[in-house]
Amino acid sequence: MIDYIVAAITALLLLVGALFALAAAIGLVRLPDLYTRMHSASKAGTVGSGLLLLAAGLYSQDPAILARAVAGFIFFLLTAPVSAHLLAKAAHRSGYDLDALSVRDDIRDR
Repeated sequence: MIDYIVAAITALLLLVGALFALAAAIGLVRLPDLYTRMHSASKAGTVGSGLLLLAAGLYSQDPAILARAVAGFIFFLLTAPVSAHLLAKAAHRSGYDLDALSVRDDIRDR
């Protein structure tokens, strides 16, 4: 009975993680400029890859592997948004303009 519950939770994590990864991939293709693409990749991509990692750790049913998966997920959550922010800041400083659809540029307005 426990095996079925673990398999169901793993399947749910895989599906939700795959949907987040798909949303990140669609965002990379469809969004208009570097900044919105980076936002899509850093937010949805981080959650999607983290959920897929947790599903793999849970499916293994080994506490050591699950602990590594949780640690990897926490690492993703801490590093991906920070690196995306720094890359966006560097792109802005190098002169990469926002798309015409953007409402305002908070960094330039300072």
